[in-house]
Amino acid sequence: AAEPPSPPSTSGSPTDFLKGVVGKRVVVRLTLGVDYRGILSCLDGYMDIALEQTEEHANGGRITNRYGDAFVRGDN
Repeated sequence: AAEPPSPPSTSGSPTDFLKGVVGKRVVVRLTLGVDYRGILSCLDGYMDIALEQTEEHANGGRITNRYGDAFVRGDN
């Protein structure tokens, strides 16, 4: 049987970690307490984040919206 894929490495820089999770499901929590859950498509040096298959979670974790693609500015 094949072994499951190993989780991204916790050593190295935050940039290395983030590069390792591109293409995987992530949760982006904004300072306002809203979560966006989706597949990390890309990010840049300003921490602007693009997600695919995105769900917005608020009010105790319930889904409030669904988006195909979403862009979260790094200053949020």
